[in-house]
Amino acid sequence: METLLTVLAFLAITAISVAFHMRRPRGGRGGGSAAPTCPRCRAAVPAGAERCPRCDVPLQAYELVGAPVAAGGAPGAAAAADGAKPHAIVRSDTCVGCGACVAACPEPGAVRMEGKMAVIDLARCVGHGECATACPVGGIVVATGAAVQRVEAPSLNGHFETNVRGLYVVGELGGRGLIKNAINEGKIAVEHVARSTRARNGSAPETRTVPPGATNTGAAPAPSDPVDVIIVGSGPAGLSAGLEAHRQGLSYHVLERGDLSDTIRRYPRHKILMAEPVRVPLYGDLWVSDASKEALLQVWQTIIARTGLRVTTGCTVERVAPVNGLFEVTAGDRVFRGRHVVLALGRRGTPRKLGVPGEELPKVFYDVVEMEAFAMARVLVVGGGDSAIEAAVGLARQEGTTVTLSYRGDEFTRVKDRNRTKLEAATKAGRIAVLLKSHVREIRPADVILEADGATREVPNDYVIIRAGGVPPFEFLRAAGVAILTKEISLQTGGEAAVA
Repeated sequence: METLLTVLAFLAITAISVAFHMRRPRGGRGGGSAAPTCPRCRAAVPAGAERCPRCDVPLQAYELVGAPVAAGGAPGAAAAADGAKPHAIVRSDTCVGCGACVAACPEPGAVRMEGKMAVIDLARCVGHGECATACPVGGIVVATGAAVQRVEAPSLNGHFETNVRGLYVVGELGGRGLIKNAINEGKIAVEHVARSTRARNGSAPETRTVPPGATNTGAAPAPSDPVDVIIVGSGPAGLSAGLEAHRQGLSYHVLERGDLSDTIRRYPRHKILMAEPVRVPLYGDLWVSDASKEALLQVWQTIIARTGLRVTTGCTVERVAPVNGLFEVTAGDRVFRGRHVVLALGRRGTPRKLGVPGEELPKVFYDVVEMEAFAMARVLVVGGGDSAIEAAVGLARQEGTTVTLSYRGDEFTRVKDRNRTKLEAATKAGRIAVLLKSHVREIRPADVILEADGATREVPNDYVIIRAGGVPPFEFLRAAGVAILTKEISLQTGGEAAVA
């Protein structure tokens, strides 16, 4: 009898061990050739899958989160393979589609424009670097082999939670700057907040079903009252996070430094392309195909009106710090308290504004990512640093575009030599008019009022690009205790060294 029991026990232990081994997610960084795993639920993911078969999360949202940490080298650099043929590489996060590289390359067909992106034909590129020299924004490097781009990113897990427990980063700063990714990331983060809240309370918050046309008449919690989650930012990621918090029945604040959806208002692209629908909490499928940012903003306003989402505007967050088991979020003389914080910040940080009448007009931008959209336009660029000069030089290359560069100083003292040389050449060729010791006094729909040497002048104008610096987001994150890592992202897809 004892022998039989021993045999049965052995078989049971063996069966449990085998079952555990078969259920264990395989792959990932240490999995060799096994299938990769979902960063969120750790389920095995078939090769080429776009969504996790278990939790249905879109895997593209984890492109940067799941990228390997670089062994060394500065952000923006490209790795090289010894003995391989040198070739140009387009940095997809930097290219503005100005076409300067195409004109500069002496090898026919080695560089070409595909839509708003420059791509390299590796079979024709000889790696002489003329395109890199001509690029006004430093968006091309020359390296060898299968190069990678090194970028700075916060340390995040599969729920977009940082190394600081309860503090999340979503949107452009936590991944690639795609609207559908941002919407998914905000939802994923708050779903994890809801699960944590249920675990702490021992019960589930009431999930809301909001009928069409309904509005929220309830008052927002006071800043001093601890809430389940504080969401900073009302772009696509922040609004998605807020809507999911609203749907989950969580207490929340959504804080926005500017106007509602200021991120979308200041989005540097004229057109927004979403090639597939994305599900927005409490709303359903959102599909904006080749629409203007104004159209997307109208959609957001409709969603907020239908759901009753509360957003506190004009609230610039200056500090996030854990205090006595909560987070304190400081915005001027107000201090908000919450058990979780979701930071939906832009990678470019907080742009420095001019503070002049008319700056809220849709013609005003703080960054440019598609210069061809400004062809045949009259553009005023404001600023005296490298970013302002790079924008002016790139815009001046567009067909029919007239560029005026306004700077309050009497000379450009803070710019790279190559940018100074390009500006001087463009000015001499008549493509850029430089106005030193000038100040913008007012921005109007058809012109801009400038003051120079004590006199005012009206400058006919279609667009204003303000490149006057800003507050970078990484120092803000570091001050909150978030670790910043250098990640490696491949810059090659198939036979071309660029990704769209």
